[in-house]
Amino acid sequence: MSGKFPIQPIGRFAGASQPVKRPKEFACFSYDDNHEFHLDDSSIRYYYTPRLGADLSKGYESFQKLDDSKDGHLDALLKTIMAYESEQGKNIDAEIITWRGMMTKILGAPFENFDGFEMNATLYQGSIFIEENHAYKVASKEAQHQQQQNRSRRGPPPEVMSYWGYKFETLSTLPSIWAETSRDYIEAREDHIVNNKAQYCSVVRTGIGSSILCLGGEVDAIWDSKPVEHGKPINWVELKTSLEIRGAKDMEIFHRKLMKFWIQSFLLGVPKIVVGFRDRDGFLVKVDEIETQRIPQTINATPNPSWNADLCVNFAGTFLEWLKQTINDEGVWRIRRLPQTPEIEVFKVEETGHGDILSEEFKNSRIKLALKSQESAS
Repeated sequence: MSGKFPIQPIGRFAGASQPVKRPKEFACFSYDDNHEFHLDDSSIRYYYTPRLGADLSKGYESFQKLDDSKDGHLDALLKTIMAYESEQGKNIDAEIITWRGMMTKILGAPFENFDGFEMNATLYQGSIFIEENHAYKVASKEAQHQQQQNRSRRGPPPEVMSYWGYKFETLSTLPSIWAETSRDYIEAREDHIVNNKAQYCSVVRTGIGSSILCLGGEVDAIWDSKPVEHGKPINWVELKTSLEIRGAKDMEIFHRKLMKFWIQSFLLGVPKIVVGFRDRDGFLVKVDEIETQRIPQTINATPNPSWNADLCVNFAGTFLEWLKQTINDEGVWRIRRLPQTPEIEVFKVEETGHGDILSEEFKNSRIKLALKSQESAS
């Protein structure tokens, strides 16, 4: 059945937070410098303080930028889940399987009125698999690019400004722990070619309200090193850039940005966010370390807070419960929020099958697992 989930009035989601399960990493994967998939942690990076005064525009002309015009669906996440399930001999127990980015959009929906989103979903063996609708993503990017081109503005072009975040990551990370990294490497970080094709992705089991989730998402760096024991908290670091705060208006804008920072880190269990503040010309002027768990208190302590963390969680918990009842048979479903509208629509776009959301490799793996389970039971 199709349906519409009203976002407004958001007051009905106020109150103490629904239960949340601490995200626990149970698997991971890496993309190398050529964006080739590896079922390991080879692309993990280690945080190391960057130099203040660094030029975030430096090296833009040699930027090795990822071509994200192709639709990767959930393929890398599914490959990682397949390997884990094969090792464990059973399916994971998640009811919702998706990228962290999709859940970020859902948690932020009560306070994010301007932007819309579109996702594709399918029900398979009791789990709802959700991916971004690639055509919508491409169209949104193009529309945003056109808006930026039409806007008269001073300063560097938008393409250079979007590079600043990747440059900050290069300035703030090492390929190994500090003791195993040469002094030459550390001191030459400002001259290193920036490449955003390499990524480390964490795959976690978590829960919001009554729903169990499996989320995959990129992690920028680690503070120390990964614990040997699976499921232990990991000292991940999320790296962000933001315009330096020079007045009340800047602070208000930064507090709004903190909602997305908090959601992204909260969902994967990232305890620390390092923000590189830059001036309008892209020079690094300050670096702040922010504890993820303290962000909601910081926002609540401001007059007229622009968002509320408990409300985000309660909204997501209630929405996911409704989604599980709505997406109740196979086919491909669309989860859509049109920009500046107070509801999320869910409707079927393909009556049967699973579209391209699930790879044949993944479905075959699940079939083999079921046959093995039957054999061992008989």
